Amino acid sequence: MPAVRHAVILAGGSGTRLWPASRRARPKQFLDLTPDGAGSLLALALRRARGAVDGTVVVVTAADHAAMCQAEAEAAGVAVTIVGEPTGRNTAAALGLAAVHLLHRDPDAVIGALPADQHVGDEPAMARALERAFAAAERADRICTIGLTPSRPETGFGYLELAAAPDAGLGVPGVREVARFVEKPDAATAAAYVAGGRHLWNGGMFFLRARRLADELARRLPATWAALGGVAAALAAGADADAVAAATRAAYATIPSISIDHGVMEHAEGVVTVPADVGWSDVGSWAAVAELRGASADGNVTAGAVVVRDGRGNLAITDPGRAIALVGVSDLVVVQAGDAILVVPRDRAQDVRLAVEALAQAGLDRFL
Repeated sequence: MPAVRHAVILAGGSGTRLWPASRRARPKQFLDLTPDGAGSLLALALRRARGAVDGTVVVVTAADHAAMCQAEAEAAGVAVTIVGEPTGRNTAAALGLAAVHLLHRDPDAVIGALPADQHVGDEPAMARALERAFAAAERADRICTIGLTPSRPETGFGYLELAAAPDAGLGVPGVREVARFVEKPDAATAAAYVAGGRHLWNGGMFFLRARRLADELARRLPATWAALGGVAAALAAGADADAVAAATRAAYATIPSISIDHGVMEHAEGVVTVPADVGWSDVGSWAAVAELRGASADGNVTAGAVVVRDGRGNLAITDPGRAIALVGVSDLVVVQAGDAILVVPRDRAQDVRLAVEALAQAGLDRFL
């Protein structure tokens, strides 16, 4: 009998670089940032996952956001299992927790781990990439990634360096061996990567058997996997939801915070990738939102009641019932959301975190 494919949607991010629209109470993955109002990033990820698997769609999120995730899933028409984290411990813990729950249901589960807060412009191409990634993960117990074709020398992403061999030999078209994971490079190195053609963006998507994930965690992050053993024991004993939640809280009290990339994937053997050009964006800043939505004829990107005179290259977004007017300024990001306003040069959109940090230091957490 073929192994069953399951999806794990990682929906625990905080999205601080999209403040003030993204807040602790409603982070980035719950926002609709598409130009056509197609739905929140999470809803789009759920539909994408549902089309790629024949098993369970698991959403790992902050316990405080579980009800919001359920509402998004119902609106998207996708049946999900919500796994709540008592506190954020990064993606290694989140994937480990999902693996514990899936192994309890299906010891032969194959997992596709997908972030909840990314945008894909070419959904049919992404569906083909997901199919190949799952197929590769099922062959010889390999770990497969999806590597995104870089469109620019980006310094904010990690990269996958392709091995010299043109094919991984798994019988799945287009799959390549990964020589190594590469940290976020400087500008000159990133430009060389793009020019060389042997590096892909690491989009944080991983496909592997749940048992392989468990073995890798036990080997690479033994403290994490040992702590999650209490959750596995509770599930095996048939504990109710409250007891499983209590076991999860106890586990997370000792689990270190580390990403699955740094903790496991960068050290694992036999990693392969599906190179994909799918119009991908991590929607990691307001500058990325501007690129996603596209500029009007006057060179500005606007949403809501916004007017611009004698200015170009601005991104201006406002809530319903509010207005923004820009006169004689260019290349600014101006975002009004709720009770806060952000103004930052567009080329410093990645520095929104500095505003978030400053508000926190000033004791103004109520705006975060």
